[in-house]
Amino acid sequence: MTSQEALSEDEIQAISVGGAQQLNSTVTLADYDPEWPELFEREAERIRGVLGERVLVLEHVGSTSVPGLCAKPIIDILLEVPDSDDEDAYVPALEAAGYRLVIREPDWEKHRCFKGPDTNINLHVYSPGNGQTERYRLLRDRMLAHPEERDLYAAKKRELAAKEWKYIQNYADAKTDVIEEILGRARAAQYDAFSEAYAEHAEKSVTNSRYDRPAIVDLAGDVEGLSVLDVGCAAGHLSALLAGRGADVLGVDVSAGMVAVARRKFGDVARFEVADVTRPLDIEDGSIDVITASLVLHYLKDWGPTLAEFRRVLKPGGALVFSVHHPSEDWRWFGKENYFEVELLEDEFPPGQRVRFYRRPLSWTFQAVRDAGSAVDRLVEPMPLPEAAEADPKWAANLRTKPRFLYFRAVSPA
Repeated sequence: MTSQEALSEDEIQAISVGGAQQLNSTVTLADYDPEWPELFEREAERIRGVLGERVLVLEHVGSTSVPGLCAKPIIDILLEVPDSDDEDAYVPALEAAGYRLVIREPDWEKHRCFKGPDTNINLHVYSPGNGQTERYRLLRDRMLAHPEERDLYAAKKRELAAKEWKYIQNYADAKTDVIEEILGRARAAQYDAFSEAYAEHAEKSVTNSRYDRPAIVDLAGDVEGLSVLDVGCAAGHLSALLAGRGADVLGVDVSAGMVAVARRKFGDVARFEVADVTRPLDIEDGSIDVITASLVLHYLKDWGPTLAEFRRVLKPGGALVFSVHHPSEDWRWFGKENYFEVELLEDEFPPGQRVRFYRRPLSWTFQAVRDAGSAVDRLVEPMPLPEAAEADPKWAANLRTKPRFLYFRAVSPA
């Protein structure tokens, strides 16, 4: 499942039923109004009365669902119906009640949007299994539980609202970065809840223990006596392997829960700290010999700031060793038409835990490394260790015959 990228003017017009109206102005934000939840409840009652059992999910989402948050005085409502592409099953009933279809996006999450008969609302309609319901809930619940996130979002909204926008969609698209920042911390907190289960999985999984970690260690080479920064260390298994080869290892992860597990399991051989690699690291310039990043970078949309920070902390001639999803595997697995698109996807891993990551073509990755001033020294499509066949014959066969992950060693200029 995908998350929508910023839309061009042609795309905005194409999805707008009857054509998009230009704003050509700033955006007016209102202080939080305690009446907003009451307006939602009134609309929810009317929608349930119109659609009956066709209503699968109906929730108040968006800024007006968060007390204390400024917002455009428009009530955002999330509605799931059995099949939002089957307009005959629900659109006529809504229109008969005064709702007006204004957006139709069958190629993006089967999304439709309606305006209300007498209240300023955005009624977003999706099918079950879409990628947006979880996103709406996660953002809302994160800001409800963390006032500092709400205030961060409010400040960014006020900054953007003061600018002139041709379409209101342009303003909405401009908020994506801060929303993704907040969602990133919310998802990291979710990892805290299953860090113990993930640690157990990572320890035993053939893909992790007999494929990914051995490939990273091999590319890192002889690390005895070297300083190693293990980015996205999770439960610390890779950090421990590198420390066992004589490296001085600092493992960092955005999840405090993961770091707690890593400290408990491997704190006697490596150091572990909570850190977000999308932000500046508290590490001295030129102090690291090797950076490892096992299955981390595909979670980031923009690699530029992170790779620049890696180059800052690496010694001249230092190496960055990283693995990502194989671009052809993501393209094939998710059945995408355009291999060359950079696209946010959603999957379950481990089972029950939804994760979001970007797929991108191989050329994009090479260019990102080059733009950061480094050069790819080795590119590897590894085979699993021989003992993988005994531990898990099915997965070992998959890893021997299908692209899974891709491995890079990039060297900073001397």
